[in-house]
Order: sequence, then C-alpha cells, then structure tokens
Amino acid sequence: MIYERSKICRQTRCSASARHDAASMAAGLLLLFLSQMFVGTRLTAEEENSFDTLLAPAFRRNCVRCHGKDGVVKGEVNLLALKSTSDLLQDSDLLGRVIEAIDLDEMPPPSEPTLNPRLRERLLRELKKILHNAVSQTAELARAPIRRLNRFQYNNAVQDLFGLKVLVFPLPERMMREYGDYFQPASRKVPDQVKVGSRPLGKSQLIEPSLGGVVAFPQDLRAEHGFDTQGDHLSLSPLLMESFLALSRSIVDSNDFNRKSCGIWDEFFATPSQHSNLPIVVKKRLRRFLSRAFRRPVEDELLTRYVAHVLRRMKGGDSFTAGMKAAASAALASPRFLYLYDEAPKGESRTGFDEYALATRLSFFLWGSIPDEELLSVASEGHLSQRDTLRKQVDRMLLHRHLKRFCDSFPAQWLQLDRIISAVPDPNKYADFYLYAAQYRASMHMMLEPLLLFETILIEDRSILELIDSDFTFRSKRLQSWYERTDAKRGGPGVIEFDRMAVTDRREGGVITSAAVLTMTSGPTESKPITRGAWIASVIFNDPPKPPPADVPPLKPTGKDDLSLTIRERFKSHRTRADCAGCHTKLDPLGFALENFDAVGRWRDRYENGRQVDSSGTLFGKYKFGDVVEFKDAILAEKDRFTRAFASHLLAYGLGRRVQATDIPSLDTIVIETARADYSIQRLIHEITQSAPFVGKPRAQHRRIRL
Repeated sequence: MIYERSKICRQTRCSASARHDAASMAAGLLLLFLSQMFVGTRLTAEEENSFDTLLAPAFRRNCVRCHGKDGVVKGEVNLLALKSTSDLLQDSDLLGRVIEAIDLDEMPPPSEPTLNPRLRERLLRELKKILHNAVSQTAELARAPIRRLNRFQYNNAVQDLFGLKVLVFPLPERMMREYGDYFQPASRKVPDQVKVGSRPLGKSQLIEPSLGGVVAFPQDLRAEHGFDTQGDHLSLSPLLMESFLALSRSIVDSNDFNRKSCGIWDEFFATPSQHSNLPIVVKKRLRRFLSRAFRRPVEDELLTRYVAHVLRRMKGGDSFTAGMKAAASAALASPRFLYLYDEAPKGESRTGFDEYALATRLSFFLWGSIPDEELLSVASEGHLSQRDTLRKQVDRMLLHRHLKRFCDSFPAQWLQLDRIISAVPDPNKYADFYLYAAQYRASMHMMLEPLLLFETILIEDRSILELIDSDFTFRSKRLQSWYERTDAKRGGPGVIEFDRMAVTDRREGGVITSAAVLTMTSGPTESKPITRGAWIASVIFNDPPKPPPADVPPLKPTGKDDLSLTIRERFKSHRTRADCAGCHTKLDPLGFALENFDAVGRWRDRYENGRQVDSSGTLFGKYKFGDVVEFKDAILAEKDRFTRAFASHLLAYGLGRRVQATDIPSLDTIVIETARADYSIQRLIHEITQSAPFVGKPRAQHRRIRL
C-alpha cells in the first residue's frame, strides 16, 4: 500500500521538480522576452522621422546632461545612447520609464528648467504612439511566471473543491471576521449596521471551525510594494513540497473531515451500492473531481492512473472511502492543483491563453479560488474570452458571496494595513489607545473602518474617488469616541458593531485620513511625515520611493534645544542634502499635508510646544494647498492619475506579476473607460478583466484610443 501510494507521489514530485525547474527558467526567459518584445516591429516613416525631428532634440536639450553627457548616467538611463526609434523599442522597460517620468512631471527634476507644456504633450503623444503601435503588432504579451497557490488561495481552493463547511486551517491574515452574513453582494447594499471582528489583534477571533489536526504552511509575505499573489515570490522548494504532501494527507485524515463537514461526501467518498460496477463508479467520480481540482478536463491517461491507484488500494484491503481519500490527497499534492500558470491554446493559434487558463485567472482574481462549474462549463464551450460572455461572467462573480475573499485579501494588502498590527503608541502619552489590556488596542477598531469603506464601495458599485474623499464611513461607538476624544466604554475583543454614518467634515472620510493609516505611519510619540508621504506615494499613486541612502542619519530625538522647533523645521537638514533633496521634494508635500493629525490620527492645530502646524504644500509642482481638505482636492484634480495607479495595483494583483511597459496601452484604455463610467469600481474591474494583459493577447481597443 505504501508503494502504491508513493507511486503517485513520485509522479507528483517529478512533475513538481520539472515545473520548479521550469519556474526557474521562466524568470530568465521572461526578461529575455521583454528585452526582445518589440524587436522586428515595423515602424512607420513618421515614427522613424519623429525621433530625429522631435525626440532626439528634446532629449539633448532637456535630459542628457544627467542621462548621458560626459559619461553622467543617473538612474542607469543613458538617453544619449539612443540613436533611433528602434533603439527605444529594444528596451521596452526604458520606454515605459521615460513615458512615466514625463507623464508624472518627475523629469526634468525640480532643480532643472521645466519642459515647455506644449513640448511635454508632444513628447508624451509621440512616445505613447510608438508604444501603442508596437504593442498592437505584438502577438504575445508579458506573462506571469509559474507560481504556486499562496496560503489564502490554497485554503479557499480546498474548501470549494470538497464543499467544506469549515475552514481548512485558521487564516490570521484575514483582518476582518464577519458575523451575521452581512456581506451579500447580490443585494447591492451594505446594511447600515454590521457586526465584525478584528482577527489579528483579538485571539478569540482566530477561533473558527476548522479541520482538527491540519497545520498550515507559513503565511506568504507580500512582495515589496506588491501583493502575496506575485509569481516571483511563490516558489516551491523541495522542503515545502514535502509539507504539501503531508498537508494533503492530514486534510482527508482529519477526524473533522466527514459527511457532516464535507459537501461532496455522498457523491465522492460514500461507498456505492453492492451492485455497482466499481471501476466505472470510480472513474466517473474521479473525472469530475480531478477536472475541478485541475481547472480543466483531466486527460484520460492521468485519469486511468488515478483509477488504478484507487482500485489497487481497495484490492489491498482499503475501504472504498479510504481509496478515494488517497486519490484526493494525491490530487491536492499534484502540480496541476498547486501551480498557477498561463497556458496557450492548442492548435494553430498559440496567442493568448486557452479558455481554462482564463477561467482560472478570473476566478483566482475575484474569488481567490478555483473556478466553479459554471465558469468551467463556459470555458469548455470556448466562449469565455468573448467580450459579452466575459462581461456576463464577471457580473455574476461580482454578485457572489465568494467576492468576500477578494475583500479579505486585496484592500488590506493595497492599504498595507498589516502595519497597524505592530503600531504601539507610547502608553504614557496615549494611554486611551490601549483598551482593558495591553494587547487589545484602539487599532482593533481602526483597521476595520477602511476595510468596510472598501467593501461598501465595491458592493454598491460606487466611485473609486470615494476612497480619497467619502461622505460616509463605518465606525464603532469606541472608534467614534476616539475621534471625538470623548469617554466611551472601552470594551474588549469580540463582536463589534459598526454603524454607517455620514461624514460632514471633509478632514475625515476616505482612506488617507483614517485613523488606521495615520497611526500605522507614525512613531510611538510623534507623526512621521516622510513615512506618511512614502505611503501616499506607494499606495495612492503607485510610485514608491527608493530606499534612502545608507548613510542618512535618523532624525534626532527631540532634545532641549529642539523643543521650540516644528517637525518641518527639524527635517530641514535632510532636505538640504543633495542626495536626499530629490526624495524630500517629492515626499514632503505628501506627508506634511497630513501633519494636522497626531501620532494616533487625531486632529491638532498646534504642536505640544504651542507652534502652529503647517500642512501646506504643492502637489506635483502645480497644485498648492493649505490644509488636508485642499490636499484632497488636489488629488481629485488628478483623479485620472489616481485611477491609473489604483488600476495598476489591481492589475498586478490579478496578473501575479508587476505591471510592465507593454501594459501601458491597456492602462490607458482602462482609465479612459473608467472615467466615462464616473469612476465606477465595478466598471474598472470589468475593464481590467477585458484588458489585453488579463486575457493574454492584444485587444483591438488599443487602436481606438485617441492619443
């Protein structure tokens, strides 16, 4: 029996090894592919001529002093080495960076003369035209590296595969626990009062029904400035592969894995009648099960091996149920279950993904799990990639309860809310931050506010601009008293009631000025403008700053000589350093815009020394603001920039890879179409799932964009 069991395991391990080797090669091949993406692209005479008449003169006049002249090459960009449009297309990443730098007004830097606005528009138009033309001629787009399921996806996939009524194992990464099933997307409305719990900061919130004896593998960390879905972080070592083998067996062997907890027990594990033809029954049951587990019809040869394995187990003395458990366990350890990868269609056309690969990508994007039978059925008919069919399926998925998994994963990672868990304001200075015990903090309530805001915007299909400035929020009585600095019953962990309430003061509302974000971007005793600025740059504008130079001294603790200074004045020495000025010019306005909020997110007009708080600044070098309300207005004046950044986050999360230069035309389309729909979040999701990178092949929509 051990030999028979190990036979499938050996096949699994061999496949895993082969795919692991393929994963190692994939990263290198992807880089090579990107570098050669546009080699051989046909250039029009106009594009060839534009380099000599427009691009090269503009580069020489405004850029090469820092990027090529006299051997000076900042940021590893040598524009003087470019001799033609073809040279630009040789390096798609460089082309994307040039477009982004000009589009975001980051180049030329503030220390250099600014670009003439008309020249800037001409440059952008010409560079984007070249990129759009190149992408439209490219049969293949960048693909995500082969990657395994992360822990959250694995739990969901196993739960759906078996129809489990309990979790496979506890998931502390889910920051909010739902009570009362308030999350009903089909209603298109979030109730005015919801009951939730805070998982990471309340031990009782981790006690949920799950399979006893099942130990999860370690939580997957987020990629830098990314998500835990990114392919380059989801490798599978031999040691982890052994853990998956043990995990798969512990699931089906758990005492809690039975007819009561397993929804497919009767149709898969239950012993058939005595008069049944066992080989036929086993084959029929395994065909359906394996096709669901592997997200595509199982091949006859593979199915035959699984059937033979079950029959040998039974012949050796195992019960029917035990034999089927062995097969199910082997399936859970198979690379076909554990790995996500982009598979091209069979036949003459090798562009894009096949329909099953698209169904898998779509399902893991919105549901964090395997496709359901309807999605697989549509894929089997070959219609899923058709625009109308894809739109109908996305509409259906947006109304399904499984959408909660998207809300349990994406917004917390996008907002980097895991940082609130380690926020420890000084207990002497902020004693009321801590509830009845040190481990139960006000942050338990804080973290739920932006998550409930996101869920409401999604379920009710509201504008994504409300993430910046909303006229409503959800707060518990404890959280509201925290904002108002009034006494309230402190309370401990457990079920918390959050009420929907109107926001009449625009200093509140949205995610930027939520207590969670403001607290987690502060230190124990004071606010941290640079940390807050870096958060806004990364999260709101998807433009994360580079790490500071290694020799930059930290801001000195406040001493007797500094008691009369403001934080802005104390940062003066950093801004005067040449190697720091660039980042400070970019981050200071973003961070100091929030300076009226103290280290725990409450409003202040003056510092403790009596000095007036100065939150003024200029956004993107052109929007002057005097307070946080005007700062929000400045962001909304650039709402398409925020839309593009938010779409980039969603796209990276859904694709399992970072956004590439070849995705720029698709992002242009996504932003334009979302704006036309008044920035509807569901329209944005539709545009992402219809985009060329998501579907895996160029879409005709790029050609209709007016540049």
